[in-house]
Amino acid sequence: MSASDQLGLAFTPAARRTWTVHDLVAAVRTHVEREYTDIWVEGEISNFRAHDSGHLYFTLKDENAQIRVVMFRSSARLLRFRPENGMQVVARGRVTIYEERGELQISAEYLEPKGAGALQIAFEQLKAKLEAEGLFDAARKKPVPTLPHTIGIVTSPQAAALRDILNILRRRHHGANVLIYPAQVQGEAAALEVSAGVRHFNKTRGVDVIIVARGGGSAEDLAAFNHEGLARTIAASEIPVISAIGHETDFTIIDFVADLRAPTPSAAAELVIRSRQEVEEQTSGLLGRLEKAMRYHLLMARQSLTELAQHGAFGRMMDLIHRRGQRLDELVYRLGQVQRGILEKQRRRFETLSAAVRHYDVRRVLSGMKKDLAAQTTGLISVFRNSLLERRVRVERMDTALQALSPLAILDRGYALVFDASGKLLKDARKVKAGDEISARLAKGTVRAEVKGKKA
Repeated sequence: MSASDQLGLAFTPAARRTWTVHDLVAAVRTHVEREYTDIWVEGEISNFRAHDSGHLYFTLKDENAQIRVVMFRSSARLLRFRPENGMQVVARGRVTIYEERGELQISAEYLEPKGAGALQIAFEQLKAKLEAEGLFDAARKKPVPTLPHTIGIVTSPQAAALRDILNILRRRHHGANVLIYPAQVQGEAAALEVSAGVRHFNKTRGVDVIIVARGGGSAEDLAAFNHEGLARTIAASEIPVISAIGHETDFTIIDFVADLRAPTPSAAAELVIRSRQEVEEQTSGLLGRLEKAMRYHLLMARQSLTELAQHGAFGRMMDLIHRRGQRLDELVYRLGQVQRGILEKQRRRFETLSAAVRHYDVRRVLSGMKKDLAAQTTGLISVFRNSLLERRVRVERMDTALQALSPLAILDRGYALVFDASGKLLKDARKVKAGDEISARLAKGTVRAEVKGKKA
């Protein structure tokens, strides 16, 4: 007998419900997510892993417990620092369950270091990274020109820092040219726009120095100048870059990378160009020092020359110079005498020739020469005439002989020359037959005929 029967009570056992694993985990997940939708959890990071997808996975633990944490890419990309193992952080998110393993985990949406702020941690991490790469080394920094002809400024056109820079440049050296590249200096797009400005000036090569300027502000306001990409762009610039960010106590990453750091934008304007008055004062001072040095050297040279003049060797040298000078004067005098004698001799010779020419009858000589030439010409003509006459007689004799031997002369006596059809002279009647065409050359004209028959 059961206990319920002994007491007189009726007892009905509860119906048993069997859960699938998935249904149970889903039910617990729904309950947990409903109860813990927005919680803050503090702990130490361990087993940190950054996946290629951009998601972050780590464990948050204390002395007595631990819980897994996942931060998806949409939230991770907003982090100002990189989480590391051993770092104490505070995570904000919701509690959930990863159904495939049935593990309790936190889906974090926000993460901040405990103690120092996220921006400060990010600053220190990036500073240590770039310093290890040598981007802060003084040896790689370029000198800033003393009097640049053109200055490039990357900043916001509405910034008060720009007005301060322009006022100082106008006052200290109004001849300087300024090119402004407008860029945002606050917000997510600021680092990219400032980088674009630095690259633009390096591409166009139109400036001698670049100033990256922004007025003061909070750490969040200056966060754009702690950007790794901007720092590397400034480090790669072939044109010297001056950083002028915030107040004198503000430091950003580009202050360490730039070739020169100015405490304020106004100080940057004073550093980038020296006033004309300073240059003139320095020039005047250099001229004064040069004048004194020249006077000193002249005085020392004069004293040295005086000492040399009093030396015996110098006296002997001067005596030698005087003797050589006297010898030179004597040679010059003798040379003049010789030249005058030569000129006098030439003059007398010219006068003798002139007298001889005056007594010489040129016309009589020319008349004799003319007569001789006429006589020779007459003789030459006579010789040529006789020669031509002889040649003419010879030609006439040869022509008569040729006429007598010419075949055409025979034709005049009634003979004829007979040719076959091809124009060859016929000498044998057997070489033609009836029907052949022949031609006969007479004394006057040609006769064509056809052979009708011939005797054997």
